[in-house]
Amino acid sequence: MRITATGSLPGEDFRGSLKAMAEALPELLPLPELPARGVGADMVGRALGLIDGLAFDVQPSGWRLTDHSGAEHRRARSLWRRDLDDAEELLQDFDGVLKVAVAGPWTLSALVERPAGDKLLADHGARRELAQALHAGVQELGTTLARRLPHVPVQWQLDEPGVVAVRQGRIPTASGFSKHRAVHDPEIAEAWKPFTEAVLHCCADGEWLDIAATSGFRSAHVDARLTEIDAIGRWLDEGRGLVLGVVDTTAPRQGADRIVDNTRRITREVGVSDALSLAPACGFASWKPADVLWQLDQLRTAADLVDQDRG
Repeated sequence: MRITATGSLPGEDFRGSLKAMAEALPELLPLPELPARGVGADMVGRALGLIDGLAFDVQPSGWRLTDHSGAEHRRARSLWRRDLDDAEELLQDFDGVLKVAVAGPWTLSALVERPAGDKLLADHGARRELAQALHAGVQELGTTLARRLPHVPVQWQLDEPGVVAVRQGRIPTASGFSKHRAVHDPEIAEAWKPFTEAVLHCCADGEWLDIAATSGFRSAHVDARLTEIDAIGRWLDEGRGLVLGVVDTTAPRQGADRIVDNTRRITREVGVSDALSLAPACGFASWKPADVLWQLDQLRTAADLVDQDRG
């Protein structure tokens, strides 16, 4: 059984992180995301750093759409260039799949502000334009990766931790006294459709696999603690792939036996198949590097044990 991780890691050393992940996860290597490097390396800034044609800066309240790119947006672009240079150098002999994660349009709309204030989520046109610009940026990154690493297949991961709150109307307005209106499923699906070749990842508590299926995603990454077994079963019964997040990254490190128990709670109901992979539920950014490597080794052991259940 294949294992992977989301990509969010501790520290500031991209080259060291990439080398360590290539050794620990040689089949499906997540391109490291290192938010400890500061503004521009965070989840939002990293996605905005792919966008051309729209400009952003950082205010005390966070990222904001603006007329001219601020230093932070330029830094986000620079970090991508530097990381791609390092990846091109270090992955010349890599023979697995490279997984690249990008924050999705609904999470960005819930976190990025309009020029006049409040979130892009409040503006139908602005959130649609952001989704289109993000897709264009991802396509350009794909072209760049194909040129720099022509022998390395790329698997995209769309991170949408904010989509459940967007769908349920739980995103606060700027005043904090009210909430933005819930976005209806057809609009969520429409913004997602250009990204459906990606693995859709969400570790928020709430239902989202149903709209992911409607949108056309063929693979998803769920938090096993927060996802109903019936929803997982329906997803797999439809012939879709599933990355099962069986390591709780908000808790201390977990041994292989605990991971096996977490996994078998679900596989007893849905079975073990090639459509199923194991991973941490979310990122490791708050962990110590040594603990990350230990945890991935335990995850590998657990995957081997669960694989034996096929017989």
